Amino acid sequence: MAEKVVEMRGGEEETEIIAVENKLKERKISWAKLRRVDSLNLEAGRVSTSQIQHSNMVDWKRTLSLAFQSIGVVYGDIGTSPLYVYASTFPDKINAKEDIFGVLSLIIYTIVLLPMLKYVFIVLKANDNGDGGTFALYSLLSRYAKVSLIPNDQPEDRQLSNYNLEIPSNQLKRAEKIKEKLENSNSIKIILFLVTILGTSMVIGDGILTPCISVLSAVSGISSLGQDAVVGISIAILVVLFCAQQFGTDKVGFSFAPIILLWFSFIGGIGLYNLFKYDVSVLRAFNPKYMFDYFKRNGKQGWISLGGIVLCVTGTEAMFADLGHFNVQAVQISFSCIVFPAILSAYAGQAAYLTKFPDDVSKTFYKSIPDRLYWPMFVVAVAAAIIASQAMISGAFAIISQSLSLGCFPRVKVVHTSAKYEGQVYIPEVNYLLMIACVFVCLGFKTTEKIGNAYGIAVVAVMVITTCMVTLIMLVVWRTRITWIVLFFVGFIFLEGIYLSSVLYKFKDGGYFPLAISFFLMIVMGIWHYIQKERYIYELKNKVSSEFVRELAANPNINRVPGIGLLYAELVQGIPPIFPHFIANIPSTHSVLVIVSIKSIPISKVALEERFLFRQVEPTEYRMFRCVVRYGYNDAIAEPHEFEHQLVEGLKEFIRNEYFMREGGTETVGEPENLQHSTLLAKDGKARGSAVYIEESLQQQPNPSRVSSGSIKSNSGIKSTNSSNGIISATLQGCAEEEMQFVQKAMEKGVVYLLGEAEVVAEPKSSLFKKFIVNYAYGFLRKNSRQGEKLLAIPRTKLLRVGMTYEI
Repeated sequence: MAEKVVEMRGGEEETEIIAVENKLKERKISWAKLRRVDSLNLEAGRVSTSQIQHSNMVDWKRTLSLAFQSIGVVYGDIGTSPLYVYASTFPDKINAKEDIFGVLSLIIYTIVLLPMLKYVFIVLKANDNGDGGTFALYSLLSRYAKVSLIPNDQPEDRQLSNYNLEIPSNQLKRAEKIKEKLENSNSIKIILFLVTILGTSMVIGDGILTPCISVLSAVSGISSLGQDAVVGISIAILVVLFCAQQFGTDKVGFSFAPIILLWFSFIGGIGLYNLFKYDVSVLRAFNPKYMFDYFKRNGKQGWISLGGIVLCVTGTEAMFADLGHFNVQAVQISFSCIVFPAILSAYAGQAAYLTKFPDDVSKTFYKSIPDRLYWPMFVVAVAAAIIASQAMISGAFAIISQSLSLGCFPRVKVVHTSAKYEGQVYIPEVNYLLMIACVFVCLGFKTTEKIGNAYGIAVVAVMVITTCMVTLIMLVVWRTRITWIVLFFVGFIFLEGIYLSSVLYKFKDGGYFPLAISFFLMIVMGIWHYIQKERYIYELKNKVSSEFVRELAANPNINRVPGIGLLYAELVQGIPPIFPHFIANIPSTHSVLVIVSIKSIPISKVALEERFLFRQVEPTEYRMFRCVVRYGYNDAIAEPHEFEHQLVEGLKEFIRNEYFMREGGTETVGEPENLQHSTLLAKDGKARGSAVYIEESLQQQPNPSRVSSGSIKSNSGIKSTNSSNGIISATLQGCAEEEMQFVQKAMEKGVVYLLGEAEVVAEPKSSLFKKFIVNYAYGFLRKNSRQGEKLLAIPRTKLLRVGMTYEI
């Protein structure tokens, strides 16, 4: 009877052996020729053996839907500029009929060159995987050159599906020289960062000024009630607008789009009506000769008037800043087919009216409306002005969300308002701060003329910054021919430089306001980013050695508590110094301990299947792991239950991969601790593992198999038979299943979040200025920003805080 049982077992073993052999033969990659390197420690390696292929096919139904939405979100600002452009350009009176032709010519070519040519056809292509704005440009540069001030770049990040773009191979030598210069110059890195946060601050400033000037201009149609009444009604409208932001861009866009579409139909139609009724000859303004004649006649006054003319392109930056809410094709379609012809018709029609009634220039828009359409147009104008504010408010939300994820803004709550369209966010704290600022601006300035002086500086400054950064992207990323780069940079910087000089002339008449806002925001963002950088460097210098972990594993006084402990730390290249501090105060750890590092990648989104990177810390029997969870700056952190499920499934798949590598006969590099794996999660939340491999091209023949300590090792020089290989394989599979069951049971016992909170203070020998910045300025910002457990969506019932002081 015993012999039959042995025969049966022998048959089962042979079946298992054949199955394992077939499984190994089916692999496309020979595991025996691959070696593994722990990139989490050595910073080398790849994330996966295959790239996730994203379809380039455009869903035109979705694109047209987004194009319709974009009308209600993006173009309200530039669409309502006909309300005040002529009044701002001619604050006193029109001196000659030819001046109308000259100003119209300037308006036409400003719109053609800046919004249409520069933004729609060039700048929109400099998006970061669909996201726009100043920080998107900065992150795009950070992906190709190590210009980030926080040294948080790892080679395996570059293997993410969304990380690298297809770039031409020509002009490589020039691009590499510029890249080397950028990476080796700390001064250039600082300047690039400061320029980035300046542009960000200006966009936020636009988010304050746009609602004020748009709503005040529209409500001025009932100026007979008095200036105070106009200001009061405008403030009431703005309060309602900001309160509606919580419903999200998706709902707001679909609600607003029909109104803005009606607005463009009205202004385009009335413009054509006025054009043919009063003076169709104003179309001669398409001849650029009238621009030069205008400057000859008016000299300095003509140059000063550019501060009013440039208001015709207000909201242009919103096309780029709001790109994450839509896509490039949607914005290009909506602007080219609807916005561009409508606003040109509106300006041409107003110019035709002014040739007959030049004294009405201060109220050009409402005076040029036919009597029968006055009140319907007034209602639509107020509604459009409300919507105009939406463009820059949405842009401010998007750009703050980006800067937050890149460690450049105090922590605030970011609400993703649409499950259907990524990138649509709402930030409650910022929303209400913007509302308060708008109320004070309306009360302080009261007229659109004074706000226009401030508005122009913010508009043109952002354009100049965008031109400079896109030029750098052309050099380093796109590697465009130098001829095109020179044409782009020289052409647009010359045009925008002239406009900037004009708006700066009105600095004392209100132009100081956006600069003051930007200066304040730059201080806040600069302080926050500086401390985050110093904190990261401190943890990197004081990370825990592997010897400490081995001693900890051998210490009988450390208790093991059932369950899984997730110790959160910002360090991604080792075990943070807060871990031994935790052990010293609470001499116990969970039966499974995972050190979780939330890492922000300078791309907009990280695919879910590429989010988790695992590594086991030696000794293996201690069951201590490191996990880097990678998020793009537009990714939302999962809810606790979902996150726990994804992480544990990923951990189990990592364990299976670990034993599969041993089964495949792969030689490890160096010590067993130098092992890296990537666990990839499928979109349905289930794990599908893929170990991280680096091919050893110099090694043509596989080395004998060996596995980590505690596992069965094959003796070198002895040929293993199929039977012995099968036994080893079955044993390793059994060990893997046992470890996976242990992790599952630990999860069932409960998951506890251990949050490391470090208080950052200046060293005692630091200067008074540094002490003030670190101890007081940063301390104030930290106390008034969201705490870590809220930002990471950690449930309070499972939270255990671990505090420590860092001296920097």
